[in-house]
Amino acid sequence: MPRIALYAGSFDPITNGHLDIVRQAVKICDRLVLAVGIHPGKAPVFTPQERLDMLAACCKPIAGQAGCEIGYFTFDDLVVRAAQREGATILIRGLRDGTDFDYEMQMAGMNGAMVPDVQTVFLPASPMVRPITATLVRQIAKMGGDVSHFVPAEVAARLKAKFK
Repeated sequence: MPRIALYAGSFDPITNGHLDIVRQAVKICDRLVLAVGIHPGKAPVFTPQERLDMLAACCKPIAGQAGCEIGYFTFDDLVVRAAQREGATILIRGLRDGTDFDYEMQMAGMNGAMVPDVQTVFLPASPMVRPITATLVRQIAKMGGDVSHFVPAEVAARLKAKFK
């Protein structure tokens, strides 16, 4: 039976931190599904389709090198329901620090109570990408700063075009 993992986030935009987690995740599953969460109360910089396009451009080569199948989709409900629809039994969650750990432990507990067959796997962010957040990247880009150290080149170009 193939090991299917789901890695969910807003990915607005995808950062080098996200890519770090993808690089780790493709080593522990046969298929990795990247799920873009759509939240009606948020006003993202990029459309869902733009985020899917950036994920595909940035993550397909990583998965290919690892021999891992990859997929992408959007969802607007519970992540465990999205995982069930995709046949995923693993939820991938990246951890940067203790604050992330505390929050993610609560989420893992709630998700496990709702859908016990879906297990959460925590992957620690590499030291170089721990300070990166999509929120900070958006703020820096909006103020005309250089985000090229925090996101792939294609994403930096898209951010620059959005905020010019």
